[in-house]
Amino acid sequence: MAKTVQKITLSASRDIPFNQLVLSQANVRRIKAGVSIEELALDIARRSLLQSLTVRPVLDADGAETGLFEIPAGGRRFRALELLVKQKRLGRTAPIPCVVRTEGIAEEDSLAENIQRAPLHPLDQFRAFLTLREKGLSEEEIAAAFFVAVTVVKQRLRLAAVSPKLLDVYAEDGMTLDQLMAFTVSPDHERQEQVWEAILRSYNKEPYQIRRLLTEGAVRSSDKRAQYAGAAYIAAGGAVMRDLFQPDEGGWLQDAGLLQRVVCETLERDAAGISAEGWKWVEVAIDFPYGHTYGLRLLAGEQPPLTEAESASIEALRAEAEQLEEAHANQDELPEAVERRLNEIETALIAIEARPVIYDAADIARAGAFVSIDGSGRLRVERGYVRAEDEPPVAEPELSDPDGDSFSSGDTRQEADDDEGAGSQHGPHSDAAHAAPRGDGATSQLEAPEEDEGIRPIPDRLLTELTAYRTLALRDVLGADPATAFLALLHVLCLKLFYRYGSDSCLEIEPKSVMFGNHAPGLTDSPLAARVDARHRSWAEQLPEDAGTLWDALLAFDTDSREALFAHCVSLTVNAVHEAWSHRPKAIAHADRLADAVSLDMVATGGWEPTVDNFLGRVTKAHILEAVREVRGDALAQSIDHLKKGEMAVRAEELLAGTGWLPEPLRTPGWQMPAMIVEQITETTEVIATTTMAVEPSSVGDMETSVDPVEIGSDTVMIPADDHAIAAE
Repeated sequence: MAKTVQKITLSASRDIPFNQLVLSQANVRRIKAGVSIEELALDIARRSLLQSLTVRPVLDADGAETGLFEIPAGGRRFRALELLVKQKRLGRTAPIPCVVRTEGIAEEDSLAENIQRAPLHPLDQFRAFLTLREKGLSEEEIAAAFFVAVTVVKQRLRLAAVSPKLLDVYAEDGMTLDQLMAFTVSPDHERQEQVWEAILRSYNKEPYQIRRLLTEGAVRSSDKRAQYAGAAYIAAGGAVMRDLFQPDEGGWLQDAGLLQRVVCETLERDAAGISAEGWKWVEVAIDFPYGHTYGLRLLAGEQPPLTEAESASIEALRAEAEQLEEAHANQDELPEAVERRLNEIETALIAIEARPVIYDAADIARAGAFVSIDGSGRLRVERGYVRAEDEPPVAEPELSDPDGDSFSSGDTRQEADDDEGAGSQHGPHSDAAHAAPRGDGATSQLEAPEEDEGIRPIPDRLLTELTAYRTLALRDVLGADPATAFLALLHVLCLKLFYRYGSDSCLEIEPKSVMFGNHAPGLTDSPLAARVDARHRSWAEQLPEDAGTLWDALLAFDTDSREALFAHCVSLTVNAVHEAWSHRPKAIAHADRLADAVSLDMVATGGWEPTVDNFLGRVTKAHILEAVREVRGDALAQSIDHLKKGEMAVRAEELLAGTGWLPEPLRTPGWQMPAMIVEQITETTEVIATTTMAVEPSSVGDMETSVDPVEIGSDTVMIPADDHAIAAE
């Protein structure tokens, strides 16, 4: 005999006036979570009540119904309805759809409703947003409908646009949400799938590695080429990749070839404008090596005086800046608008004060300019450099003898030689009778100048003898006069380092200033180069244009100015560059002594930090691990020792950032690891060791880079704060 299946009877549903509903103390929800009451009320006003309330009749002491109904499940919906009633947007007796329960326990109803619901998978929400977008709703309308920011909608739509194959992997929990977000950097589905295949075969599956692989070959928007010609690149149809989930400094320009072409074309146009100023030559390059102006004379030029309008503008801008600063002097932070205006004022003042220098037309005709791009992406124009072959010829000074004849200094030497070789032929007493006989029968003609001959130039041989005595005497007295010796040395240094022709000194001193060439790419754009070049220009402007008046100008300087100029000149002769073809161990050792004497700090002075480009990507894995171990301890070094070199270098750059660590060639003797880092190593080691014991190795990488699900879902009613769980009632 077949067993009869007992039929289920569902709880009755009915509309109950709102004023007959009351909250129940049996509701298990005590902690606020999910969407606010205000947002839920707005959602009900927009879409009506999508889910009925669960209620139970309120009984009196005798067990009879009182006409009221308590709500053990759906309290937040009730409060949202109550808010609408208070706002007079809903009537007090408006019928509310309810499911009336009479069996079981009230607390069980509340707990079951919150536990038994199936959470919405994030991918369902991404696709739902995409469906709404395809049905005509704008991003702003979707954001307003679900009470989230437009940015959140853009992120969800970007996630839904990832390769369908990868979305299926994510749906099956084959990748993390962080990894999926990383794939949104590139819209190329084929490339996304290629990178995923590569990631599956790699030890490093972290999101930053996915982003790095997807952006290989692209150019960051922070690159000076992108800053300079980014607008032209976009106008030419160039694509830009953006990361909606991470700071990306403006994204990546995908077509490096197109960017290069656009940059070169833009540079040529800008250079044509510079050439139109009349310069003899204009050299154009994206970069010039540091020291490219070495050996060229820089024209002084003149700063044009300020016009009345410019002077008035400077005064007005400075007054405005003072007023803004005084008005907000008591605030810890300036309002964004005020700070922006102060920056605009500073930029305007710099533009006025840096107005173009005026050059003489004749100088422009023999000089040239270098046109390139500076580190911030602005056009860099270096005007007024004269090449050696374009220098005007230097005329020999003319000398006059007592007879009124003029001759050049070159003639003087020749005539003196003639006097030595045949001097007796010019005098009136050159007869053979005046010659004394020689044992070999030859005659020797002795010089016997007559008084009526007049004064002739001194013979070179005699002049050499006399000036040798004078030179030794000068050495004697100069060696006992440090002040004048210092001035003489400063004079010759300035001649050699600031003037094309530096032969106007009797000191046999030849300072050499090393040309860096392509030793270090990007050195020209570094703050170090900017400071040294600015100091050199400042001194060049203070020195006279004519080298012949340099001595008098240095005499007029005060002691402090002379010493500062001397230090600058000596600094230009420093050469501590190691080159494989030049074995100079003693010079490099002396550079260490010099660095120690001036307390050189490459972090504070040079602003140097280890990056993939300048160090980590160009040394062995052993070097990278040793650097991380020295700064962060053994635990963190071991955590990256399994990575491939490229991945290890990227991770090491993050670990070493801001630590002050330096490689051996940049360390001053006696250099020590910053104290704050040393103190942190032990603590970090303990934390990592504890974490490693508590977490399975396979999940450590995910934990380090995972984003709290609340971060992606707390703004929306569709993704909960608790691991894909929807915000329960």
